[in-house]
Amino acid sequence: MYSKPDAHGYYGEFGGAYIPEMLQANIHELLNNYKKIAATAAFKKEFNALLKDFVGRPTPLYFAQNLSKQYKTNIYLKREDLCHTGAHKVNNTVGQVLVALALGKKRIIAETGAGQHGVATATVCALKGLECIVYMGEKDIQRQAPNVARMRMLGAKVVPATSGSKTLKDATNEAIRDWINNPIDTHYIIGSVVGPHPYPDMVATFQSIISKEIKQQLLKQTGNELPTHVIACVGGGSNAAGAFYHFTEDKKVKLIAVEAAGCGVNSGMSAATTALGTQGILHGSKSLVMQTTDGQVVEPHSISAGLDYPGIGPMHANLYATKRAQFISITDDDAMKAAFHVSKTEGIIPALETAHAFAVLDQIPFKKKDVVVINLSGRGDKDLETYMKFL
Repeated sequence: MYSKPDAHGYYGEFGGAYIPEMLQANIHELLNNYKKIAATAAFKKEFNALLKDFVGRPTPLYFAQNLSKQYKTNIYLKREDLCHTGAHKVNNTVGQVLVALALGKKRIIAETGAGQHGVATATVCALKGLECIVYMGEKDIQRQAPNVARMRMLGAKVVPATSGSKTLKDATNEAIRDWINNPIDTHYIIGSVVGPHPYPDMVATFQSIISKEIKQQLLKQTGNELPTHVIACVGGGSNAAGAFYHFTEDKKVKLIAVEAAGCGVNSGMSAATTALGTQGILHGSKSLVMQTTDGQVVEPHSISAGLDYPGIGPMHANLYATKRAQFISITDDDAMKAAFHVSKTEGIIPALETAHAFAVLDQIPFKKKDVVVINLSGRGDKDLETYMKFL
């Protein structure tokens, strides 16, 4: 299966758990317990209740009339931007916090790039009375100031990562160091489908609610639960994993993953992992990684903090390697144009990450009868400072 790893955490040739000895106990505790916890009636009851009453699920599947008319096809938007906290990230943090509580963990750490995962983590920790520490690149703290303020207002401690490119990769490094130093009372909530097994599987499972709802909503609205295309942006890839999850085995559905080309794939300032990456180990799993010939990670670049990552999750690496999904790279400029176009056309300001997915509408000629679902993974409030520079 494309959406599920094997018993050792591999999606094809990608995945696994490449971790230091100090984290073996934590990973094995999680691996041995999270599925059992998630299968209990008590977990399911609370998880589903929180998704409904706290997060606001199901999110709408919105027929975008104006975009559909312009591109002469049928475009639907899965409105994850309407989730509590403004993005899909909260689906995962609700699930992982409930797992952490069942394991007796009282201290939560997380990494964040665009800040949406940090806000979602801080939100659920506030709800459950847990200590929350969020690691964030110093560069991202500056360009995502509203989300930093939200995290602090929710009671989280935001710790800057000052090494390397001072972005998501470096925040992840710092979070892993913290976990090594605090292995007993701490649970690390990884925000994407990256990291050592079982994280990619666990995060994808919690995010799979997105594609589950898409199927139900499409059936009700069109009489057919299968779209012709599903489009989602990919940094690490959690929103795409959720949007693709229940469609991966049906080859009639074309999966389109959209990466950040930055200033151009070959500009030296890009985050297009599938175009530039080779097999390597990053943050505990084997995947495609932007790296030099001697294995040093290449610093990525994207105008979007959430896509500014030098790798992708192993599920996506396998989708790329097997050609099950088409990967497209979108530049900063084209993403910015798409963001303003969607805002003025549909009255929805998308997150900069999501804007990359919308830019694909100018790249692929869709047919009149196609049913195209774009996962609108987050809202653009957090990116207003960047947008304002282009007004």
